[in-house]
Amino acid sequence: MAAGSASQSGAAAAGSSASAGFGSERFALDHFALFDLPQDFRVDSNALDARYRALQVEMHPDRFATAADAERRRALQWATHINEAYQTLKKPLSRARYLLGLLGGECDFARDTSLPMDFLVAQMELRETVADAASAGRSEELDSLRDDLVRQRRAHYEELAGILALAANEQAQRTSALARAADALRRLMFEEKLMADIDDALAALDELN
Repeated sequence: MAAGSASQSGAAAAGSSASAGFGSERFALDHFALFDLPQDFRVDSNALDARYRALQVEMHPDRFATAADAERRRALQWATHINEAYQTLKKPLSRARYLLGLLGGECDFARDTSLPMDFLVAQMELRETVADAASAGRSEELDSLRDDLVRQRRAHYEELAGILALAANEQAQRTSALARAADALRRLMFEEKLMADIDDALAALDELN
């Protein structure tokens, strides 16, 4: 009995020790600081993944199995927070939107989709091309469209990274840079949706073959 009690006490102490470093001050850190990364759109994905794995180990449920209810709840909150922060930084669109918010900008995809008419018309035409190629089973055309979009999207993300860096480092140009970044984000939102449509079409054709 004594050995079992000592073991349980040790496990509880380990859980308490693990959560001690995850207090309210650390919870308030921005996602970049949480993962020990510089506040920059260009993220070292290997460093992000490594830090995520380390945080997962720290907050693994097994470490809190015998802890008090409050400790287990806090561990669960932290695990959820860590996962959400990781997913935000892992995906370039959500990472850019999050960084834009940290810098004082805003991009509300639901309310503000204002973009030049020529861009919107081009997007509509591309979607029609994708739909036609999908219905006709032209997978090679879809692959070509996807390759073009990958190159275009990569260039646009690089452009956005430069604009966000300008907003972060040049106070005099911050307002205009944030507006440009929001506009670039809205364009990329359309491109990401088009990419998802192409991938869905290719997956559907693969299932038929």
